[in-house]
Amino acid sequence: MSDLRDAAMQSKAWPFEEARRVLKRYEKAPPEKGYVLFETGYGPSGLPHIGTFGEVLRTTMVRRAFEAISDIPTRLICFSDDLDGMRKVPGNVPNRDMLAEHLQRPLTSVPDPFGTHESFGHHNNAMLRRFLDTFGFDYEFISATEFYNSGQFDEVLLRAAERYDDIMKIMLKSLRDERRQTYSIFLPIHPETGRVLYVPMKNVDAAKGEITFDDEEGREWTLPVTGGRVKLQWKPDFGARWAALGVDFEMYGKDHSTNTPIYDGICRALGVRPPEHFTYELFLDEHGQKISKSSGNGVSIDEWLTYAATESLSYFMYQKPKTAKRMHFDVIPKAVDEYHQQLRAYPGQDVKAQLANPVWHIHGGDVPESNLIVPFSMLLNLASVAQAEDKETLWGFIQRYAPEANPEANPDMDAAAGYAVKYYEDFVKPSKTYRAPTETEREALEELRDRLAAYDGPVEDEALQSVVYDVGRDRFDPLRDWFRALYEVLLGASQGPRFGGFIALYGIKETVELIDRALAGRLA
Repeated sequence: MSDLRDAAMQSKAWPFEEARRVLKRYEKAPPEKGYVLFETGYGPSGLPHIGTFGEVLRTTMVRRAFEAISDIPTRLICFSDDLDGMRKVPGNVPNRDMLAEHLQRPLTSVPDPFGTHESFGHHNNAMLRRFLDTFGFDYEFISATEFYNSGQFDEVLLRAAERYDDIMKIMLKSLRDERRQTYSIFLPIHPETGRVLYVPMKNVDAAKGEITFDDEEGREWTLPVTGGRVKLQWKPDFGARWAALGVDFEMYGKDHSTNTPIYDGICRALGVRPPEHFTYELFLDEHGQKISKSSGNGVSIDEWLTYAATESLSYFMYQKPKTAKRMHFDVIPKAVDEYHQQLRAYPGQDVKAQLANPVWHIHGGDVPESNLIVPFSMLLNLASVAQAEDKETLWGFIQRYAPEANPEANPDMDAAAGYAVKYYEDFVKPSKTYRAPTETEREALEELRDRLAAYDGPVEDEALQSVVYDVGRDRFDPLRDWFRALYEVLLGASQGPRFGGFIALYGIKETVELIDRALAGRLA
């Protein structure tokens, strides 16, 4: 254990770097609250999305890294901002006309358009929790409505009233002139309509803990800031929540980064040290545009999990979080294969290398073995040439290649075969484009066909790769032009697998027949 901890304290893996920053907060004394608190926050105005998964997953990775270097207990809180007013009616829900009658009311006061929960906020919270539970995250859930209504936020709200001018100064610096005239950190919830009001304050009485304001009709009201009658604007709420909970670490997207000094300043104004924070880059779609849940570009959680297992998505999320990444369907096969490459490498690595391996962070140090015998990219090529419509077709080839394999003993392989068929149907099949060989390529293919037809050596990847290499070596410079020709003429793709391995999997006789069909013009 000491070797692991020593290595973890030196590891350059980003979760360990973040964990050491959190630990440094308590180098002089342990936390008075008795634990280190990690937090993630959500606006439950819509359904959970891929950013939600990434935020909780990455925070969990930092938490696990912290637990490897410290004995201080930890907690992870998932906080739902469900007291926010509903500013617009989502486009993907039923009963939209009904919802329109409840604009600006807190999400937990808006009727559930699906008719299954106490409110729209409760419905979305249930979706969020089911989503997090599906992936096995270890977390505690807090509803902003309950947090405000129960009085858990009262102490900080009263302190915000006492330090109202200081917090307003922080906020006003960031606002345009016209907004400054009406801005207040407090948003009263109207006692009659239940709507969240964006109105200026006529008076803030710190001694009584009350605010006075006029509603939209010009009527004056005085309300206590406690007990859920008043909420904070979202930026003050961010910093105040850190102060109320004693948050030690929170990460968020680059779009929040300009607000970080505001969040920190408000937390300090309330007398609490701000947490460590980590800003991650955003995901981009195939055109390099920011992924947006409202526009539906990019890949959703459900879409990714249609074509690959959760761990491959976790692997993708782990990689370079401070670098913007394209997140489109074509990244899935690479993520699957690289994840399994790392699984296979893990047992032979020393502790330092294991802690730098993404699979340590994906599995919290309890790393399983890979039983993916055939790479996912190879399965896609196999599905393509075999025109497979079900995974049983692929298993016929897999078991000839690896007779000891079977779906029960190799669940990763079985799942991948199913995913490969689905991915082939949706993405590979519609885009396959074969071409006829050039004269030089035809000569090379004829020789490869003849050498394979006469081959009596071991049906192994390397031996067959040597045959392919020997045929192309004297004809193609650079040699990659030969392999590109194989992919484009035989597989209808611009890139492909290590071809010797493909022959071993698909079969020598079947590859000879495939070359014959290409030379006869029956593919292009």
